[in-house]
Amino acid sequence: MYLYQQDNWTDFRWNNENLLPLLGRVRHLQGRLLGQMEHLGFPLQEEAVLMTLTLDVLKSSEIEGEMLNKEQVRSSIARRLGLEQSGLVNSSRNVDGVVEMMLDATQRYAMPLTEERLFGWHNALFPTGFSAAYKIEVAKYRSGEMQVVSGAMGREKVHYEAPKPELVEAEMNRFLQWFNHEQSIDPVIKAAIAHLCFVTIHPFDDGNGRIARAITDLQLARSDNSSQRFYSMSNQILTERKKYYDALEKAQHGDSDITAWLEWFLSCLERALQNSEEVLKAVLFKAKFWDEHRETALNPRQRQIINKLLDGFDGKLTSSKWAKIAKTSSDTALRDIQDLITKGILQKEAQGGRSTSYELKVE
Repeated sequence: MYLYQQDNWTDFRWNNENLLPLLGRVRHLQGRLLGQMEHLGFPLQEEAVLMTLTLDVLKSSEIEGEMLNKEQVRSSIARRLGLEQSGLVNSSRNVDGVVEMMLDATQRYAMPLTEERLFGWHNALFPTGFSAAYKIEVAKYRSGEMQVVSGAMGREKVHYEAPKPELVEAEMNRFLQWFNHEQSIDPVIKAAIAHLCFVTIHPFDDGNGRIARAITDLQLARSDNSSQRFYSMSNQILTERKKYYDALEKAQHGDSDITAWLEWFLSCLERALQNSEEVLKAVLFKAKFWDEHRETALNPRQRQIINKLLDGFDGKLTSSKWAKIAKTSSDTALRDIQDLITKGILQKEAQGGRSTSYELKVE
């Protein structure tokens, strides 16, 4: 028997004694993080938001096995937020779609969550009407059965079977009514319940996980009362993916006592908030670097590549990659690199390998 097959399944209950210490720590970390970021100044806050949202979009898609291009995601977000960034690249339609959904969720967090808004998100995720090679129903609730299955063909394991399609609209109407009007639950607890409810109803042909995480981010923005995102729940869920699916499966096979699910969600969120220190360190390091080199003579190509390294360059930086990214010749790329080595900004990576690679020189 699944959770939604219980009578009045959304009349959830939980053990406050177990949750209150954990919730208190989460709320303290949220407040402390917002306070730290407020002292950074507006330009650094913008950089931190861009870094966090980029991470959130990348990791939410990666949970579903879809690897997006980091530069495209960062550029798409920067353009939509009106941030002045050098070296922006063109982004594909599927990247823009995920970004549009995430920004709508986090930047317009105070707006009601409606059926029309959800359909818009679904359409943004699947603009061609296809998921991989399969045609799906887009911007409407599913009309077919839905199972979560793993394993090879012939040895499949059914982890979960969603409500019948004829029940979906009524369940979603009830969910949206609750989400937009329930005020008595702590906003962070509400984020956890909303996530569980949405993935339990599983209203769409595809994209349910990504939309559930967007709803979670929207509700967490409400809990912060801020559109500025400085921590990524999706990044932490990816790190703990097996535990995430285990916690969901147990909750969906259980009854209306969701204490265990709430404990997992709050613990995961606590770790996400603790790990946000890495974003803060990266932003401060970038600001310190450019402050120290404000008088250093650098050409636009060098500034572009240095920024990519400061933002977390994927893979190894070689002279051939430099030439490709900066759209220049191999000789010019080598001269640029050698100039930065002379100025103490770049150094050769110690590991060596078939081709020489370079990294920022950190004192």
